[in-house]
Amino acid sequence: MIKKITTPLTDKVIKTLKVGDRILINGTIYTARDAAHKRLVLDIKKPPLNFKDQIIYYCGPTPPMPGRTVGSAGPTTSHRMDIFTAPLLKSGIKGMIGKGPRSKEVRELIKKHKAVYFVATGGAGALLARHIKSSKVVAYPDLGPEAIHEFMVVNFPVIVANDAKGRDIFEEGIRKYRKKG
Repeated sequence: MIKKITTPLTDKVIKTLKVGDRILINGTIYTARDAAHKRLVLDIKKPPLNFKDQIIYYCGPTPPMPGRTVGSAGPTTSHRMDIFTAPLLKSGIKGMIGKGPRSKEVRELIKKHKAVYFVATGGAGALLARHIKSSKVVAYPDLGPEAIHEFMVVNFPVIVANDAKGRDIFEEGIRKYRKKG
């Protein structure tokens, strides 16, 4: 079964999400990669946007081809954002989208802040871009593709990798594999 959710994320919705759930996100999500994360943490007392209950997508979109909203918009490796995650979750972010596993510390923070980490398919940025209906730079334009973009998405496909109860899809997958072997 595929679940559809709409942003902003509420605690009620987050409670229903569990590891392995296939999700289609609708609404607003924000991009932020390494450089934007570093600046967000420096600006944490006066952030450029209100991120309360929002989702950050670890993505630096490429420029659009003529007639397109955005170019390729695939996820980047999430563990690079781990050092910035604590203050951003504390500021109210409830969801993150990227690729790959998160550190044990970040998984504990996700549980503590009742948040969720989603994974999107790496290498499929052109396909994911089809779900982005509008894109505009909303902070740090000097960072180029690493500026913070506001995306309006329709049925943006992700999978719950870390849920608010502390479960981890990567660890669960390894356990299941080892049981069969």
